[in-house]
Amino acid sequence: MSLPALTVKPGAVALMALMAATRFHHFGTSFALPDASLAIFFLAGLYLGGGYLFAVLLLEAGLIDYLAITKLGVSDFCVSNAYGFLIPTYAAMWLGGTWCRQFENLKLSTLAKRFAALVVATSSAFLMSNGSFYWLSGRYPDPNWTQYLERFANYYPAYMGNTLLYVVVIFAAVNIFKSLSAHKTSQQTV
Repeated sequence: MSLPALTVKPGAVALMALMAATRFHHFGTSFALPDASLAIFFLAGLYLGGGYLFAVLLLEAGLIDYLAITKLGVSDFCVSNAYGFLIPTYAAMWLGGTWCRQFENLKLSTLAKRFAALVVATSSAFLMSNGSFYWLSGRYPDPNWTQYLERFANYYPAYMGNTLLYVVVIFAAVNIFKSLSAHKTSQQTV
């Protein structure tokens, strides 16, 4: 009995490379791009699907975090009792992307639905990751709603903005590539 052949999808490799290049800084620095992990999970759900890829991306994220902390001197502040909540966080992004697969055309109404799904998925992901970190990590000795809402207001805009920027830019690039490929193919058949 032979094992089934694994097919490597170029899109999956590109998304994994983007994660490897950006996962070291949540909000970026003058020398590093912000973390693209949320966008990667959304786009992987949108374009690629497959539970195996979700698991591979989770493993990659954990491995990068481990190497960044143990080998590259990145702070372990964010690794806490709440770290496991990254699984439902990324699942929210993945499911949002997967849900958007039903919208294949680029009409304004379908683009608006995809954008709304991205905002809902990213907001849900933020509530899970940020909320679990604040309330369960033990990093805040006296957690309270006032302090949480201040932190929410401080971190949510960058969390949402970075994710939207990555998804919009990559979505546009993919669609331009598809359009150019279709145009080239149609010219070759004429």
